Amino acid sequence: METTDVPTTTSDIDAIRAQLTGPGSPFELAETNVDGQLLPVFRQAPASLPVLLESGRAFGDKIFLVYQGEHWSYERFFAEADALASWLHRQGVVPGDRVAIAMRNRPEWAVSFVAVALLGAVPAPINSFGLGDELRSALREVTPKVLCCDSDRLKRLDGDLGVTDCQVVLVGDRPDTAATVEVHDYRELAQGPVAPLPEVQLAPQDPALILFTSGATSRAKGVLSSQRAVCQALTNIDYIGAISAMTSPQVIGRIMQSGREPTTLTAVPLFHVSGLHAQLLAALSKGRKLVFLHRWDTREALELIRTEQVTQFNGAPSMVRQLLAEDGFFDADLQEGLMGLGFGGAGLPESLIHRVLTKMPDKLLGIGYGMTESNGVGAAISGNLFQANPTSSGLISPLMQVRISAPDDTELPDGEVGEICLRGVSLMQGYWSGEGVSRQALQDGWLHTGDLGYRDEQGFLYVVDRLKDIINRSGENIAAAEVESCLMTHPGVQEAAVFGVPDEETDEAVMAVVSAAPYWDPDPEELRRHVADALASYKVPVEIEIRQQPLPRNPVGKLIKPRIKREFLEERAL
Repeated sequence: METTDVPTTTSDIDAIRAQLTGPGSPFELAETNVDGQLLPVFRQAPASLPVLLESGRAFGDKIFLVYQGEHWSYERFFAEADALASWLHRQGVVPGDRVAIAMRNRPEWAVSFVAVALLGAVPAPINSFGLGDELRSALREVTPKVLCCDSDRLKRLDGDLGVTDCQVVLVGDRPDTAATVEVHDYRELAQGPVAPLPEVQLAPQDPALILFTSGATSRAKGVLSSQRAVCQALTNIDYIGAISAMTSPQVIGRIMQSGREPTTLTAVPLFHVSGLHAQLLAALSKGRKLVFLHRWDTREALELIRTEQVTQFNGAPSMVRQLLAEDGFFDADLQEGLMGLGFGGAGLPESLIHRVLTKMPDKLLGIGYGMTESNGVGAAISGNLFQANPTSSGLISPLMQVRISAPDDTELPDGEVGEICLRGVSLMQGYWSGEGVSRQALQDGWLHTGDLGYRDEQGFLYVVDRLKDIINRSGENIAAAEVESCLMTHPGVQEAAVFGVPDEETDEAVMAVVSAAPYWDPDPEELRRHVADALASYKVPVEIEIRQQPLPRNPVGKLIKPRIKREFLEERAL
């Protein structure tokens, strides 16, 4: 295992950070005033998202995107983005207007995003796994002027967008259910006339992006981020790479000597901050190649890694585990080109960490911790530092202040476990709603993450548990309250408790215990179909236990979910 020259002391790590962030350095830090608070910023970060996107034009005929055997050059990509932006401009889309995007990962998703952002308008990617009601709820939240979607998403909407005065740009064939919707064919628009776009003058605090997150509530919330927040977060990704280069020179040297073009296999959804920021936008601004997987399939992933000479894969822990289980993953020709592997950094199973470090000791392995609300910024670690600190979620970003809070909100010292709170320039402006923006989640600028963890004296962050009632299934956050609410719309269900249990294939599996309503004897499969009719398939409980007695509650009437979960697991173990 290669750990040569790993910084082991606080002074070593501080010296590297100081070298990267000091005066005149590529990641020189300055301070800026955000809502009355002085916060650190990268001085050389792009001024706005359009400025960052424009940098991708320099890569001309290099291959940018690969999807189902089709290869898109940067030149073709920007030609279609300019044509679509021109059409959007003719429809009256101006800075601040929202344009929703709902489709699977494909080049047209990326074109739609860039076309909207170039106008200074606000892209609002929607969870494409959602069914009709979930999609409509998101559309009502952001009230877009235009929806860019594929045939499957439009079919799920069944001719009802849930909003008025919203045009549709459609990728694929028009479904019969969309007869009453104003639909424009993407292919025609992408080949249409290109007019000079207006010069967009954006201030740092102007809106840049709305992403949806599954908080602990029953409804996904739109997270609004400013131009400054997004651009600082994207520069932070480059900073993480610089830390890796300085702490893992041997691994970086091998990557440089391979002569391979940096190529990432993208399996995580682009409507996630991990797919959008760390993969799509990071690649576009640096001239790298992205390979889109139509849907997650380990055999297809292996084939694409081999044929497209993929050098990097970042995915959910369950995806990494499934790849490692495939014999072909360790074939010499595949491993020769694959240089890096990354996965989420919150509570990784030790068995997975051990297997990756044992089987791939010479690769650039890494993890990261962040949230939609922080634009992915929090902590990150890779290379030799990861090998030396494999249970950590990473070094805390210089952009982010971290406070570990006790239940009474007092700050805890290093080494003690409490709620992780974040404050920094990359944080959201607030949650978007029909009435504007709510800042209730930010208390004195601090975001209470709902994650439990601690910080050590070297600045490493450790995430150990969750306060939030969230289930993480294959990288998708599921609000237990949403599934509980859906179950309780069935007339045979009186109470419902939904929770996650450890699962080898999906990290966590969704389970439910329900109390039957009087005179009802519902069938578990009937209840699963009931949830499947209303929510995305990944939210459907794997198992549902039905009880004829009320579920246990504490003296104030709250379900005692730890007890319900414990009893459920004990019964399964019998």
